[in-house]
Amino acid sequence: MSIKQPLVSGSAVAEPDTTGSHRPVRRLIEVGGVVQGVGFRPFVHTLATELGLSGQVANGPAGARIEIEGGPDAVAAFCHRLTADAPPLADIVSVATSEMPSTGGTGFAIVPSAAGHGRTLIPPDAATCDACLTELADPADRRHRHPFITCTDCGPRFTITTAMPYDRAMTTMAAFPMCPDCAAEYTDPSDRRFHAQPIACWACGPRLRLTGAVRREGGAALAEARRMLAAGAIVAVKGLGGYHLVCDATAPRAVGELRRRKARGDKPFAVMTPDADTAARLGHLGPAERRVLMGRSRPIVLLRRRSPTPLAPQVCPGSPDIGVMLPYTPLHRLLFGLPGDPPAPGVLVVTSGNVSGEPLVTDDREALRRLAGLADAWLWHDRPIAVACDDSVVRVRADGSPLPIRRSRGFAPAHIRLPVAVRPVLAVGGDLKNTLCLADGDAAWLSAHIGDMDSLAAQHAFERAEGHLRALTRVEPVRVAADRHPGYRSARWARRDGRPLTLVQHHHAHIASAMAEHGLDEPVLGIAFDGTGYGDDGAVWGGEVLLADYAGHRRLAHLAYAPLPGGDAAVRNPCRMALAHLRAAGLAWSPDLPCAATCPPEELRLLEVQLARGIACVPTSSMGRLFDAVSSLVGVCHRAGYEAQAAVELEAAALTADGVRDGYPFALENPAPLLAAIVADLRAGTAVPLIAARFHLAVAGAVRTACRKAHRSTGVRTVVLTGGVFANALLDEMCTAGLGEDGFTVLGHTVVPPGDGGLALGQAVIAGHLADD
Repeated sequence: MSIKQPLVSGSAVAEPDTTGSHRPVRRLIEVGGVVQGVGFRPFVHTLATELGLSGQVANGPAGARIEIEGGPDAVAAFCHRLTADAPPLADIVSVATSEMPSTGGTGFAIVPSAAGHGRTLIPPDAATCDACLTELADPADRRHRHPFITCTDCGPRFTITTAMPYDRAMTTMAAFPMCPDCAAEYTDPSDRRFHAQPIACWACGPRLRLTGAVRREGGAALAEARRMLAAGAIVAVKGLGGYHLVCDATAPRAVGELRRRKARGDKPFAVMTPDADTAARLGHLGPAERRVLMGRSRPIVLLRRRSPTPLAPQVCPGSPDIGVMLPYTPLHRLLFGLPGDPPAPGVLVVTSGNVSGEPLVTDDREALRRLAGLADAWLWHDRPIAVACDDSVVRVRADGSPLPIRRSRGFAPAHIRLPVAVRPVLAVGGDLKNTLCLADGDAAWLSAHIGDMDSLAAQHAFERAEGHLRALTRVEPVRVAADRHPGYRSARWARRDGRPLTLVQHHHAHIASAMAEHGLDEPVLGIAFDGTGYGDDGAVWGGEVLLADYAGHRRLAHLAYAPLPGGDAAVRNPCRMALAHLRAAGLAWSPDLPCAATCPPEELRLLEVQLARGIACVPTSSMGRLFDAVSSLVGVCHRAGYEAQAAVELEAAALTADGVRDGYPFALENPAPLLAAIVADLRAGTAVPLIAARFHLAVAGAVRTACRKAHRSTGVRTVVLTGGVFANALLDEMCTAGLGEDGFTVLGHTVVPPGDGGLALGQAVIAGHLADD
């Protein structure tokens, strides 16, 4: 997800010599960006040899350092092809050239990495390439069935790198000396594994093991794990960035047992299929979804579910989507089997290896302890994981653009080019879906997904991720940025850090993150809809229309306040949120309303007293809570077992309604007519999907009205849609289309998530941009 073309400085690098001179020239070329761990030095060696040039290339603290010598035309061709033909995983950000005295040398060499100060970039982990998959399945190849097959075009990078520059000694492969055959490939310029740091084979490791009631090693471990999965077992499998819990997705008993052991409620599981054609049988897979699904990042892609489906009903109950990914390591591919293997499950549940609410498990001993009671066996290996990195989740919009829901494996730590220069800053994000961000100059780096900060284990994972990202980027922050919420654990960590601290308003950070990823440095109208964010007035914000730039924000409009009874208790019980909204709108709690009927009399009495006396009732303008309220009001979801369950199921209901064109009357400052119209439709017997669709149209209509009014007062015509509510594809599509019809430029997220996983980027840009000298 890198953004811009490489910056070129120094003498011309793309023009052939026009002087007629044939005297050799020598140039120093310093290349910045993702040029380590991607086969860049072997590529340079091959290119120089092909053009008959001499010189050398080395990894350096700021990227790659090349000295190239030969005829002017050949050197010019080399400089042009250096960027035009770069390896697929490379991302060249800058090329600086300068003239050097000719030395008259012969031959071209890869020399040891140079020490010093500077900054280079490590690439994300990349899915196994086609060439390696071919070797994996070839009985004649010496890496046949090798679970760790890799080359310069694929495999682990971020999750095995411990320090820079990127050499084997600076990765978790340092413990595995190369066997003679691998060493020969590593030093052969014509080989695909020339200077591939994770190179390995059966002879030199790593080693695969199965632990549990049955113990196996190597290929036997994998065969036994496949047999267990086919028999309905749950196996903990060590992946690139942590452990997964895996079972047969078509076996109701196995999926139900996994759900029970994880205490996961109804939160959907992701599944893995062996190929895209199998994925297309589970969900609607258009060309854009197929490109994302099969790309090098191999995220979980949210597809609209097909019906009927071979999946067990417990895989994703109540969700309109199914999260699907393809195998991205050779080990995952081997779980499905190769030709001639015994039958194995054709679709696997592959979910994070953790207890719900805790961070991903990466350590092998810790996996045996923390996943005891969850897994029947452990399929693991002895290559350490340098940092946890959960699977990424992406939705594809109607226009084909990606909408990241969780930005992690395959994307972290890819840099994001900033439209403004910032001083070195560390942004610690929020307490939900936490990621952190380091930024300096015109570049920012986000960590992998860390998760919710409730547990001590999560806070330790945060500290490990911060140290790892700082080691890779060599950013030494002079300032820390955090959310203004006084109770956030991330903000408390920032206060203890000791460096100057900037507190950033939650929704301002959301808007700034969208501005930064789109390269904007001008005021925008920000529609920031989410569940919870600490407001300037101490209320819980979340239905905001802000005029914002990096320097500040002004609140133009917001959803009318309603009481949030009991804070998190109301979030877990949408029925209470529905009753609170009804009371704020002056509507009675009639027993014919589903939200009232679901509550026992004692709960109703206690809630009535709480609301009447204002006990633990913080005012909230949250759009997320309004979605919860409507979901319960119409009888879709009264008790939420996972975040946004009520909204997800309300969207699912709306998607089943056909031909709905008109929404309810709704203005942000007065939701009472909206709620009254929904109550009237319920009593008239209107189908719930129709009510749900009209509600979505009403919210989109209110956004259009608010933006038209904001434009009249500000003259601004650029709108960004941000906040977790815009993970709702139906609402996102409605708002984008409607605002486009009104003449607005509408920008959503394509690089970082709209939810709290993108907060840190916005915090970093605001704090780094405003920091004092």
